[in-house]
Amino acid sequence: MAIAIAVVVLLVATVLFHVLSPWNLTPLASNWGAIDATINLTFWVTGLVLIAVNLFMAWCIVRYRYDENRRALYEPEDKKLEAWLVGLSTLGIAALLVPGLMIWNNFVHVPEEAHEIEVVGSQWHWYFRYPGEDGVFGRSDPRLISDDNPLGLDPNDPAGQDDIIVMTPRGYLPVDRPVKLNLRSRDVLHNFKVANFRAKMDMLPGQVSYFWITPTRIGEYDLVCAQLCGIGHFAMRGSVHVVSEEDFEAWLARQPTFAELNGQREPDLAAGQRHYANCIACHGNEGQGNQLLNSPAIAGMEAWYTKRQLAYFREGIRGAHPDDEYGRQMVPFATLVADPQTERDLAAYIEQMPPVSVEQTITGNARSGERLYRTCGACHGRDGEGIFGTKAPRLAGLDDWYQKRQLQHFQSGVRGGHPDDHYGPQMRDMSKILVNDEAIRNVIAYINTLTGHEQSRALPELAGRND
Repeated sequence: MAIAIAVVVLLVATVLFHVLSPWNLTPLASNWGAIDATINLTFWVTGLVLIAVNLFMAWCIVRYRYDENRRALYEPEDKKLEAWLVGLSTLGIAALLVPGLMIWNNFVHVPEEAHEIEVVGSQWHWYFRYPGEDGVFGRSDPRLISDDNPLGLDPNDPAGQDDIIVMTPRGYLPVDRPVKLNLRSRDVLHNFKVANFRAKMDMLPGQVSYFWITPTRIGEYDLVCAQLCGIGHFAMRGSVHVVSEEDFEAWLARQPTFAELNGQREPDLAAGQRHYANCIACHGNEGQGNQLLNSPAIAGMEAWYTKRQLAYFREGIRGAHPDDEYGRQMVPFATLVADPQTERDLAAYIEQMPPVSVEQTITGNARSGERLYRTCGACHGRDGEGIFGTKAPRLAGLDDWYQKRQLQHFQSGVRGGHPDDHYGPQMRDMSKILVNDEAIRNVIAYINTLTGHEQSRALPELAGRND
């Protein structure tokens, strides 16, 4: 009897938990309310089966409890019972499958009036491509993918010259307008999912999958990868902004085309050297940095990363937090290179500066830090060399005191919390695996052993000790 009561109590608790649960579906923001209806139908069908099976089980426990004076009846077949079970199971399965098949049919039949965009998944980043004025996508080929051409567009295809390339993981859609999303992957299996749209689809290397939606509510919605795609899977985040038609067209007009990205003038190193005169006072003639001025070494820093940080300082994404006293010092200098060509010249000059040797000021257990760094290495490279594809800069050879301060800033929200910081939230999450100051020192001690080049190497003899 006690077991039967426990089964009933668990059943009642399960049903009440579902009915009274504070966790609900995210607000619907597309035309796929039928998905919600199907989910609710699934809950009803499976819920009724759950109740029926558990009540029947409790009844059996009581009705057929042990009795030493009763002998069990062996009845291997019951045609009537089997017919009922087959019939009820068929009805239940049909109730689950038929609505889903009907919705799937609509899901893959795109309205003729739908416009198209392309979403490309990459470990661990999102790219967007919009057709230009001709309304036609240019040809793409995985063999053409490179740091300068991350989507693999054919530079010789006239149809692709006006394609609009969005390098940041933030896409825009106009409200109340059907859109077909063409999905492809640069490397491994990904999945495009926006919970508010009630729509998702796998992205397979070498293939183009698709689905369509009509966004119905203006707002910003989280984009995540819903397929385990590697160690940095959890950080593969983006956003989709649903805006008015006017705002969408205005935003689209501000984005660079493939031809514009390819047609940028080559950086002028001599001009970059002249612009660097504004940086010398803090960062030094050779980009060696100065800890007394809280200026890190920047010699050899990747041009793409330098440009991104200068833009962040100008736009208030960095240096605006009240606790970022050193970041604020960079803001006026970043405004001096607001011109795109000036910025490219300066970034290119810094990149070609020979890397300098930095003084190691932090000690820790490098062996322990090596284990912690495995997660960091997914984006920044096994040897701290930085990876453009993951938008992660080089770590090897950077000032350790500066790295420690930035990790602390990410943890405390001084850095990475601005809504326009596309990559900071990833670092905020990653930094939290370093649960205390010792963990930070250990991972930095290991980074101090990195050379920035893929190679086999042993840790220093005393790396396992806290020196």
